[in-house]
Amino acid sequence: MTQFEVVCTVEKISEQYLMPAIEQLLACFPFVIQGFHSDNGSEYINYKVAALLQKLLVEFTKSRSRQTNDNALIESKNGSVIRKLFGYAHIPQRWAPLINTFNHDTLFPYINYHRPCFFPKTITDRQGKDKKIYPYKCMMTPYDKLKSIDNAGNYLKPGITFEILDKVALSQTDDQAAEQLQKERSKLFKAINERDLKSG
Repeated sequence: MTQFEVVCTVEKISEQYLMPAIEQLLACFPFVIQGFHSDNGSEYINYKVAALLQKLLVEFTKSRSRQTNDNALIESKNGSVIRKLFGYAHIPQRWAPLINTFNHDTLFPYINYHRPCFFPKTITDRQGKDKKIYPYKCMMTPYDKLKSIDNAGNYLKPGITFEILDKVALSQTDDQAAEQLQKERSKLFKAINERDLKSG
């Protein structure tokens, strides 16, 4: 598990808007995608999504009805990344393209190349039960975790190398990336608020 994350924002939850978003997020990952797990809404479970994933040889699975644990990781990421960054207030749907630009240009590099995550280590207790712990020495960025996997280069997409990705990761320090994120976030919300006030 790398915890690589791509955030896409759409105006509406419908096939028309989600197809481009799915194509965008699949293109953003530097490694080959082997599986795609979705909610069981009709915007995902349709012939166009199935055809796209089949073309890419990606296995498609979906959540079970009323089984909240099926999407536990993404729900935790919603809390630690999305809600922390954007809050809980309603944002009018017309701002989705502007927010999506921010997601792609600023948020994506920050959370994958500069924001550390905890990764579990499994230990066995005296009773023989496996237990997961989260030591600080296992904390790293999703990109560092990807590089730490044995034969990691074999999982990259054709044309993508760690030399190319290192240039992205080393173009800023972690502190610089965090400062840029806050600056661009402030600019984003200022633009939204100013335009909302002008439009009434």
